[in-house]
Amino acid sequence: MSNPAIICFGEILWDVLPTGRKAGGAPMNVAFHANQLGLESRMISKTGDDDLGKELKRFLENIGVSVELIQTDNTFPTGIVNVSLDKNGSPSYEIVSPVAWDYIHPDDKVKDFVKNAGALIFGSLACRTERNKRTLLDYADLANIRVFDVNLRTPFYSKSLVEELLGKADIVKMNDEELALIGEWLGISGTEKSQLEYIKKEFSLDLVILTKGRHGAACLDETGYYEQPGFRVKVQDTIGSGDSFLAAFLSRFLKGGSTPDCLVFASAVGALVATKQGGTPKIESPEIVTIMNSQSFQQT
Repeated sequence: MSNPAIICFGEILWDVLPTGRKAGGAPMNVAFHANQLGLESRMISKTGDDDLGKELKRFLENIGVSVELIQTDNTFPTGIVNVSLDKNGSPSYEIVSPVAWDYIHPDDKVKDFVKNAGALIFGSLACRTERNKRTLLDYADLANIRVFDVNLRTPFYSKSLVEELLGKADIVKMNDEELALIGEWLGISGTEKSQLEYIKKEFSLDLVILTKGRHGAACLDETGYYEQPGFRVKVQDTIGSGDSFLAAFLSRFLKGGSTPDCLVFASAVGALVATKQGGTPKIESPEIVTIMNSQSFQQT
């Protein structure tokens, strides 16, 4: 696609960290980073009719992400997540519910945008209510490319939900912990490659992406299986690293980039975001190039 755009469905919220509030939510992080990387992006979500919601919309408008498809709820408040970090910068989340983004209603205008977008991106957390799940499945049937970021958050997922969303997807991204759980559900074992091959075939996927934190990433498509070692960086926190990875991968993939090139670029962007605080830091192209050119990899 010469001038692709993406639409991200789901949570838009404030991550409340020990150091203060940061705009977040996995699909919003993807939209944010895709926009930074030159890919037009929009959010389908809902905020409360409150100051936190207005501030989130201003945040997105200021960086050039359209808020046209973000609804306003007069009953439920804007979402927040209480975040704690361990000594390695890995986050734990207390995801408050119910909140406004749990009740996204279908809209004919949104359907037109979905039909014309390059890809629709969604995760499992956005389906923690039946209202959202029905809305998402309605939109997914209209999308050109459906990208499922598994993004499991306890207790808001189930085997049946994940399998249903896998069946709706063309592209799937998961991390190594999610692969282990899905493999257990499906009764498969063996190497990461063999498990991805099974999942790809079982759910008729075009492409499966596996992120492994400091150990890098891997990708399987019709052309083969590709691995990328993790870049060595000083981690501040890993919030949004996987989201920025997905945004970066799609920013190249939707413009015709080869799978190995997309994987290297995405790994560098994910590593860069881990050196900064929160899920939506500003990143610059020279910083990405520096990491890619460093050829400094984690020891496995």
